[in-house]
Amino acid sequence: QVQLVESGGGLVQAGGSLRLSCTASGRSFSSAAAGWFRQPPGKAREVVATISWSGLRTYYLDSVKGRFTISRDNAKNTVYLQMHEVKPEDTAVYYCAARSSLYSGAYYYNQDQYEDWGQGTLVTVSE
Repeated sequence: QVQLVESGGGLVQAGGSLRLSCTASGRSFSSAAAGWFRQPPGKAREVVATISWSGLRTYYLDSVKGRFTISRDNAKNTVYLQMHEVKPEDTAVYYCAARSSLYSGAYYYNQDQYEDWGQGTLVTVSE
């Protein structure tokens, strides 16, 4: 099992930037695919971005393409979500997730495929 702790959330104005971090502990994170999900107020949780354990392959929700970037530093057991040009509709609790993977290039965008989850960090985008 991997323990995940998110940080970096907070209040940001529309058009601004924010970087979320997810630090893992426990079993090896370098062979785990990872992803960021979010749950807007009153809505279901949705995928935002995911990354293979090699870091070479990524997946993005259409509405964040070109604005958000997922990356990872396996030496630091950390996955990042760099958010630019944020919009009020990006307001949500953001969750980090991880799952073991045999394939360096595999990424997963279905939340049911993830084994481990963080507690979430709130991002609020003001007008």
